[in-house]
Amino acid sequence: MSFDEGRLNELKGALSAKMAEQQEIADSISLEGETLVVTDEHRSSFNENMTQIKEIKGLIEDMTTLRDVSAWSSEAEHASVAAEVAAGVEAEVKAHRTSVGEAFVSSEEFKSLHGGRNGANMASPFVTKTLEQKDIYSGLPTGTPGSFGAVERDGIIPIAQRRSRVRDLFPSRTTNAAVIEYFRQTGFTNNADTVAERQGSNFGAKPQSTMTFVGEQAPVRTIAHWEAAHRNVLADEPQLRSIIDNELLYGLRLTEDTQILSGSGTGEDLAGILNNGSIQTYSWSSGATTPVADTKADAVRRAATLSYLAYYEPTGIIVNPNDWEDIELTKNSQGTYLLAISVAGGAESRIWRIPVIDTPAIASGTALIGAFGTGAQLYDREAASIRISEQHSDFFVRNAIVVLAEERLALAVKRPESFVKVTFDAAPS
Repeated sequence: MSFDEGRLNELKGALSAKMAEQQEIADSISLEGETLVVTDEHRSSFNENMTQIKEIKGLIEDMTTLRDVSAWSSEAEHASVAAEVAAGVEAEVKAHRTSVGEAFVSSEEFKSLHGGRNGANMASPFVTKTLEQKDIYSGLPTGTPGSFGAVERDGIIPIAQRRSRVRDLFPSRTTNAAVIEYFRQTGFTNNADTVAERQGSNFGAKPQSTMTFVGEQAPVRTIAHWEAAHRNVLADEPQLRSIIDNELLYGLRLTEDTQILSGSGTGEDLAGILNNGSIQTYSWSSGATTPVADTKADAVRRAATLSYLAYYEPTGIIVNPNDWEDIELTKNSQGTYLLAISVAGGAESRIWRIPVIDTPAIASGTALIGAFGTGAQLYDREAASIRISEQHSDFFVRNAIVVLAEERLALAVKRPESFVKVTFDAAPS
């Protein structure tokens, strides 16, 4: 399959010319006193140009998709893209990235421990190092470079890890409070309307819109765990890096994903988004049956509409890998894939222009669509920290140490209606 890149460039040039022409028309509209003078010729030309601009933009979008499909369908080209991505990742990692474990063993806090290299006694009962959130929540070694963070490489072979990137949908925000007090929006009546201009001494009255709120609290919760290790790991920096990167911090991420999505809100759990009784729901089986029954991809799109109608644009879709597999592999009667083929070539996972995160942190048969970061907010009270100590049980006489990872955070769901829980129960029939 071939693709005419020259034709695509011609369309882009035509679009630029039409946009310039449209600007000239807008600039020619005059203002006489307080009156805007728009002739029938201006209006006709403007509308005609706008129609042509929309048509050209549609052709450009269609041809861009065709180009992606063409590139992906060629095995030789596909292999080349994969090799290029891999090479670029390795180069970027070598040039720019340092793993969290490496940052810890290179820190002054760790170097202050006398006993790592020379066997002397610890100068203090423990050492603590707080790590920046951006270092911790970067992409894992099996990831694909994109907007969710850079990929890291470590010389040590890690345990099997899943990508856990739910946090990446939230903009970073910190707090010094133990409890977040916020207002949850429960209603919005939009009465915005046109207003009459001043006529003599009469001024146009402006309509009032109404919003209703209820006060809520989101307490800060702690996520932590520790591992026992032999004291010799202090002298074996690669092994210590492996414990920090591939086990402790990874474990924090797994639990954090689950808490953000499904925390019960009782005890020491976060109040997860899926357990908020005010979020919207959509069932796959309630979709259309004609001209053909809705697929899972259709259900996702219809649920996204519910989020749009709540006055917040959805910024992410979280789906179980089993359901994402079904969506990606959906074909028509001719065996042609219906989802954008660019995803299979290594592009960022998207459907209906919305980023997708596939993670087992959400149950199979369920998806969550919503305005992460506006409809909900994640607060970091204490970024993840690493602590090392030998003052535990009989560890001192056994040459053992504790390596502990800990973080504190809170989750506030301010606009539950901007989130939609999708249930993939059964195809409409």
